[in-house]
Formats: sequence, C-alpha cells, structure tokens
Amino acid sequence: KMDDDDDDIPQLSSHTLAALQEFYLEQQQREGMKTSQGFNQYSIGSIEEDWQLSQFWYSDETASCLANEAVVAAGKGGRIACVSAPSVYQKLKEQDDKDFSVCILEYDRRFSVYGEEFIFYDYNHPLNLPENILPHSFDIVIADPPYLSEECLQKTAETIKYLTKGKILLCTGAIMEEQAAKHLGVKICKFIPKHSRNLANEFRCYVNYASGLD
Repeated sequence: KMDDDDDDIPQLSSHTLAALQEFYLEQQQREGMKTSQGFNQYSIGSIEEDWQLSQFWYSDETASCLANEAVVAAGKGGRIACVSAPSVYQKLKEQDDKDFSVCILEYDRRFSVYGEEFIFYDYNHPLNLPENILPHSFDIVIADPPYLSEECLQKTAETIKYLTKGKILLCTGAIMEEQAAKHLGVKICKFIPKHSRNLANEFRCYVNYASGLD
C-alpha cells in the first residue's frame, strides 16, 4: 500500500512563501494601479525593467533633470531623440504641454504602446532607421547605450551622429570616459545620474555643448 504521508514532496520554507506572497501582492497592486483611473502610461515604471535587456530605469529626479536639460538644449520647437533612454522619454511626455517634439528609439517593442513616436532600434544595425528619420534632424540626442562595451558605444555613436544637428547628451559608465571622448567628442559632467535601483558601476553624463549639468 502506498504511504499516505507526503514527506517526500518538497516544501517551501515559510520565509520563501512569505516572500513569494509579498511579490505577488506587489504585482497585483501594480496591475491595480495601472487599471485604476488616472494611470499615467508615461510614468517611470509603467513598463517594468527587463534585466535581460540590460534595462535600469533612472530615478525620478534624474529623469526629470535630464528631460529638463534636453528641453532647454533643444530650444523652442526643438526635436529630441531618446536612444535607449526610455525613462527620459517618459519624463518628457509628462511635460508635453511645452513646445518640443520627441521620439524614442528602443529595442524593446513594449514601448510601441507610444505609437508613432516609437522607432524600433537595434544598435547592431545603427543606421537601420525608417526613411522618414532624416539625417541631422534632431536638435539634441540623449543616448544611454545598453552595454558598457566599446563595440556598443561605437555603434550607438553612429546612430547619434546621424540623428543630431550637433548636441549630444550621453549617459553611460564612468569607465567609458575615454571611449566617449574618442567616438563622440563628449566630456564628463559634474551631474551624477542615479537609478531607481543601485547599480554596481559608477554612472556619468557626458555632453559636447555648454549644458546645465555642470
């Protein structure tokens, strides 16, 4: 006769169970927030980070600071391109009453919810862009290459140089300072960007114009 007890069935510890329950509760709350009236589809975190795509969103303060810098740098009626920098795009959309236009170039197709302003972008094919994206048609390009490698920076730099009329705001690791200068002619700023989660690598901003980040 089969043994009635279930000692052989693996049991989760009470600690693990509690953690799982907390995770599911948080997830339900987030979904609840999204469906509740007044949900802002442009708020940071409305699309969650995918670590497999090396996504780490900026803190609210950093995203606001970079968005404000972009608006000033672009000028009245300016055009702003956010390359792999969706949290800056989201902050810019929160102040959509101002006189500028913006688009988001992003590999993650979840951002296609933003409609015509979304442009699918793979840094491995830096100039594979839609025909309506003309060369040097953006007053400023904000870019945050997904990986801290020279290859990724070099390819993203091709895209940036194609898009910008001149101004560049690059966000990447402090260890990329030399390569950033080499490929884009940008210099490190005093402003220290922060992420909503702490990253192991020190992160910095770089520009090639007189910015408000110093």
